[in-house]
Amino acid sequence: MATKKTATKKTTAKKATAAGGARTTRARAAAFDPAADEEPTPPGTTSLVIVESPAKAKTIGKYLGRGYKVRATVGHIMDLPEKKLGVDVDHGFDVQLEPIAGKEKTIAELKSAAKDAKEIFVATDPDREGEAIAAHVADLITPKRGPKPTIRRVLFHEITKEGIARAMEQPGDIDSGKVDAQQARRVLDRLVGYKASPVLWKTVKKGLSAGRVQTVALRLIVEREREIRAFLPVEYWSVTAQLEKGTQPFTAKLHHVDGKKPEISNAAQADAILADLAGRDIFPVTDVKRRERRKNPQAPFTTSTLQQEGAKKLGFGSKRTMRLAQDLYEGIDLGPEGAVGLITYMRTDSTRVAESAATAAREHLRTLFGEDYLAPGLQLYGSTKQTNAQDAHEGIRPTDPTRRPELVRKYLSADQLKLYELVWKRFMASQMAPAVFDTTTVDFELKPTSGAAYASGVSSYAFRATGSVVKFQGFLALYREAREEGDSVALEDEQALPMLELGERVPVKEIVPQQHFTQPPPRFSEASLVKELERLGIGRPSTYASIISVLADRRYVLLEQRRFFPTALGETVEKVMVKKFPAIFDVQFTSTMEGELDRVEGGTVDWRTALQEFWGPFSEELHDRDLDLLIAEAHDLSALETERCKECGGKLVPKAGFFGPFVACENHPKNCKYTRPITGERKPPVVTEYLCPECGAPMYLRQGKSGDFLGCSRFPKCRGTRALPTGVKCPKDGGDISQRKSKARGKIFYGCENYPNCDFVVWDKPVKDVCPECGYEGAEAKQNKTRGSYRKCLKCGNEWDVADPTESAEQGAEEPVAV
Repeated sequence: MATKKTATKKTTAKKATAAGGARTTRARAAAFDPAADEEPTPPGTTSLVIVESPAKAKTIGKYLGRGYKVRATVGHIMDLPEKKLGVDVDHGFDVQLEPIAGKEKTIAELKSAAKDAKEIFVATDPDREGEAIAAHVADLITPKRGPKPTIRRVLFHEITKEGIARAMEQPGDIDSGKVDAQQARRVLDRLVGYKASPVLWKTVKKGLSAGRVQTVALRLIVEREREIRAFLPVEYWSVTAQLEKGTQPFTAKLHHVDGKKPEISNAAQADAILADLAGRDIFPVTDVKRRERRKNPQAPFTTSTLQQEGAKKLGFGSKRTMRLAQDLYEGIDLGPEGAVGLITYMRTDSTRVAESAATAAREHLRTLFGEDYLAPGLQLYGSTKQTNAQDAHEGIRPTDPTRRPELVRKYLSADQLKLYELVWKRFMASQMAPAVFDTTTVDFELKPTSGAAYASGVSSYAFRATGSVVKFQGFLALYREAREEGDSVALEDEQALPMLELGERVPVKEIVPQQHFTQPPPRFSEASLVKELERLGIGRPSTYASIISVLADRRYVLLEQRRFFPTALGETVEKVMVKKFPAIFDVQFTSTMEGELDRVEGGTVDWRTALQEFWGPFSEELHDRDLDLLIAEAHDLSALETERCKECGGKLVPKAGFFGPFVACENHPKNCKYTRPITGERKPPVVTEYLCPECGAPMYLRQGKSGDFLGCSRFPKCRGTRALPTGVKCPKDGGDISQRKSKARGKIFYGCENYPNCDFVVWDKPVKDVCPECGYEGAEAKQNKTRGSYRKCLKCGNEWDVADPTESAEQGAEEPVAV
């Protein structure tokens, strides 16, 4: 039965009475004996602890012992109704919450357990969603009549014996600010889903859905794609000198021309510089600068940085990273030790480190590396001034720094081990000393050797060589942060220079000009999209994984070679939503709403006020634009101006319909019945040269949710299908290489059609280029920012550059898995 929620209803945040909240340390400590007798206890003598996850309930129950019963909600138990809005926008946004379908048994078990409990502790996750679940649980288990039970809130930041004991010693109350913030966010998302999605049904396609934050994320991806399409590459050249001292080669780049940055825009200008320097076989050293530079370790992971590093270093998607982190947090069975939580709570914006954890890490590092590798003091990474220690989120760290990855390897899956090792190394490195580099900059100033300068009046050219040498590894002995394409070069990646002194004359092997083209901005990867969302204040780190997952599930974007490409459907959805709701799906407006939700949580803004600030402009835009005009703009129907109805000669116009947009005669429906799909008259199927693998009949080129594919011409009598071939043959068995998607994450890759008999797969799109080394016709189209476009032979692995600077193929780095 539905339950009305009002602002004055605060039954979810009851305070414990002094008698109910008092309990001696000795009595509570006794309850933590894991060897305690497990015999059944009489009603009214045990305490009830309610968590979200059954796995976590099992681990916690082991630590609490016989004095406690632990039950799990298995996620949310209350929500807005499925088949109606459930929000009264005319009466202060009162919400109608009701039990989630299928949770009746869980709710009944919680109520039954609560009746017999001496005291009740709600220990759902320590975030907004967990706080809302705690509030809903408290409402449901509180009887309408009779004495009210004492319900206390407990926050488990780590699932270890010590962490649970510490949290149980500091019970608090349900945070009504967090509950209100979660409810406001849920209502915002419901309003957009219920009110904006019908606009998509009528203008794009039936069955689509809009999301408040997901649409803004889609907008970022689509706008980046438009930038790439509009980008015009500009040619420029660099000049590099290949030098050598003794047996050590190094390079120096042209740095200045007459004291100014060189601007070389074509081959003629580069050739003129080479002519000016013709005959130069010695570069004199005119300046040497040496200095010591330090590089500090990164702070421990937050949710956002964990997702970014998981994507860059491990190739994990955000959803996969968070699922693995949840496993490590809730508890892993370590054999004789039992189930233990290996990392702290994984949804946090904080990098703060508990002093006890930092101390333990330093002690272990002292054993592993010695005193010299320790930071000068404890590195706590943030303020420790918290009004309530229970609310002080830490960064993501191992619960026990001495539990090295190799010690738990046999208890973890391969992916769990990779993520645990990442968290462990990042945290331990954060307590280590900075890396120290000796950096050297050497300048070579030269006069032209001929009168033919590439620009009038040029009197000097300055080349510069820079390099660094690791003087002391510090934290780099344990951990190096991953970098993505476009990141600046780290000190440890710079070239090593020989010892050079002022006035020294260095032999020159050759001076090489090189052509370059400016590159468009790269498409977003999962790591860079998460970073951009965080920078702009769109969503929250705990929601990034679901944002990305929803975009992919709805086929608004494709993840190809670890980059996001908007689909035609995604671009149309973005165009319609932004034109219809320009204020609501504005980046700044969405960021401001996130800030409002934070203020709701902090108690400085009422949740109803925050909703009204959103609903005002949103409700105006709902009725502000003609949908028929929106269809014409979204689908580029300019050709309708010259097209006429085939039945009566009337003008054709776009129409919005419940089952999607269509084109109709202007006299429809009274005087003419003519209509057609928005995409034009239905075309006859395209017959291909390929034969059906099931019956041998010719195959048609068809379209599906995942793109083009081949389907049997005898459908529906024969349902044979096959992936659309790329035209390139497999180097292993000669089969066609086709585009496919991985089951785990929906990523595009290319594999032989004869799988599983042939396991040949690549991430990058095959093209019919001929290898100059072995003559094989077939290569991967690769690209990176440093090298530009190039090819890699499918057969021999030979690589060669290509001249086309607009090549859009991008390099992937994750090992593909055939599906």
